Amino acid sequence: MSIESQLTLKQLRAFAAVYRRGKLAAAAEELGVTQSAVSVLIRQVEETLGTRLFDRTTRSLVPTPAAEDAFGVAERILQDVQTLSSNFRDLSAGGRGRVRIAATPATAAAFLPKTARRFARRYANVGLLIDDCAPNQFLQHIEAERVDFGLGTPPPEGGEFTSRIVRADRIQLVCARDHPFAERASVRWAELAGETLIVFRPGYGVRQLIDQTLLKNGVEPAIRHEVGFLATAAWMAASGLGVTILPAALAEMEKRSELAIVPLVEPAMSRSIALVAKKGRSLSPPCRLFVDMLFEDMGAS
Repeated sequence: MSIESQLTLKQLRAFAAVYRRGKLAAAAEELGVTQSAVSVLIRQVEETLGTRLFDRTTRSLVPTPAAEDAFGVAERILQDVQTLSSNFRDLSAGGRGRVRIAATPATAAAFLPKTARRFARRYANVGLLIDDCAPNQFLQHIEAERVDFGLGTPPPEGGEFTSRIVRADRIQLVCARDHPFAERASVRWAELAGETLIVFRPGYGVRQLIDQTLLKNGVEPAIRHEVGFLATAAWMAASGLGVTILPAALAEMEKRSELAIVPLVEPAMSRSIALVAKKGRSLSPPCRLFVDMLFEDMGAS
């Protein structure tokens, strides 16, 4: 049997205490055990190493040259164990580690800043990694475990993911200030017939919702412009190139003097934003703390 498999931390602590204090009584007091227990532990260490570590005198224990060599190694081992234990306590308490989140750039910008700011102030030793991915990469990155969880459109039920709705985001019409809809209290979906639409490309969750709602209301969409970025949809609408349809949180991000934001009704529609994780994967303590704070900030239950 190897030395590593025979020596215990208890024995190493006893050896280090006797080396530092020079007396069994003082070492026993430091360790909170009896003198006889310390004596037994020292004898076990000596038997395991096959050498005498202390010369016994009537008043003290004097370290041998072998003890001089062994003490430095023992101290490093005990310090490493202490560091490991401390780090794991911090990790368990959420005070150390990393939180990795997948989200499209627009979703991240709309929903994460407040929580990220609060979290960073409270848990300064926890890093935040935001994987600002394209919509078609969102579930891929969660499944591949490149992130701990994602914030975005909930996936279909029954797949490889779990999801929890964080917020329902009302769908709004965004148009130029000089558009006839701009002064309206609301606009019906059916009234979009014949309007030039600026929409996100297929693959974005909101695009699917828009297409389905238009179809259900008998509207043949005049989609002339497709974009991949929120800012592009906003400036095109502000330039009078058409009207765009956005979730409220995204519309508010692009709120400007030349744009009007009008509720869409009959029906009033909302896009769900969900916390999405890989099925069977447990969140780390820092992740759970971030999620709790996120739900608190977004007013979710």
